[in-house]
Amino acid sequence: MPPAPVRYSQKGMSTPPIKHAAASQASGQGFVYLPLIAGWLVPGAGHFLLRKWGRGALLSASILGMFVLGIAMQGKLYSNAHDILDILGLAGDLGNGLVYILSRALGLGADQVQVTTADYGTRFIVVAGLLNVIAAVDAHNLRTGRKSW
Repeated sequence: MPPAPVRYSQKGMSTPPIKHAAASQASGQGFVYLPLIAGWLVPGAGHFLLRKWGRGALLSASILGMFVLGIAMQGKLYSNAHDILDILGLAGDLGNGLVYILSRALGLGADQVQVTTADYGTRFIVVAGLLNVIAAVDAHNLRTGRKSW
């Protein structure tokens, strides 16, 4: 004999399965890549779009702070690539999005590393770009429901 169907009631012992809020929100509303693109272009913007104010502010302050410190230490902004290390540095710099593009347009950043602190500044700029890419992917994962809120 087949088992009796489970009835859900307010006083019953069984409860209905609960769907995750993020998964149901991501199911069909809007452009799911918007937090990814916005988060890449402007640090923290992907999380701000998702109303994750604290996380967005922390990421924005961290990424912009590292970038500004790198520029202040006369760090190099990669503009072209001659070997594999320059290609990796350029990829890291491009991760900063509009901040990198604006800095290149204003002529910020050294062309050649002249002092020891400039080498550290170059690494700060690259790591800021890599952190921004990770933050943008995190915002996308939150939006699609792959990561819980």
